[in-house]
Amino acid sequence: QVQLVESGGGLVQAGGSLGLSCVASGNTGTIYNMGWYRQAPGKQRELVATVDVSGNLVEDESVKGRFSISRDNEKKTVYLQMNSLQSEDTAVYFCYSLLAMGKQYWGKGTLVIVSS
Repeated sequence: QVQLVESGGGLVQAGGSLGLSCVASGNTGTIYNMGWYRQAPGKQRELVATVDVSGNLVEDESVKGRFSISRDNEKKTVYLQMNSLQSEDTAVYFCYSLLAMGKQYWGKGTLVIVSS
């Protein structure tokens, strides 16, 4: 069974930095896409950034220049380095993976709180 486990959330002051990581385990096969979504209180889940197996990135405009996504295919791990954090970045961050046959998996989420 495929599992995604996030780590690295927490409380940070505005302007600060935080790093998230997510490890996939189980019989994943090729992970075609990995990345991060977030859901703020009272809002829908939204894309933060994803990176496919070839290294192609998709990033939301709101995080460009502040967040950096990367992945290690051998370790089945995706990272999100978040800099210049703002109160609007407060959310639960979910790890996402797209495997063969279009199967999607989600982590349970890690909470990021940015205090102003």
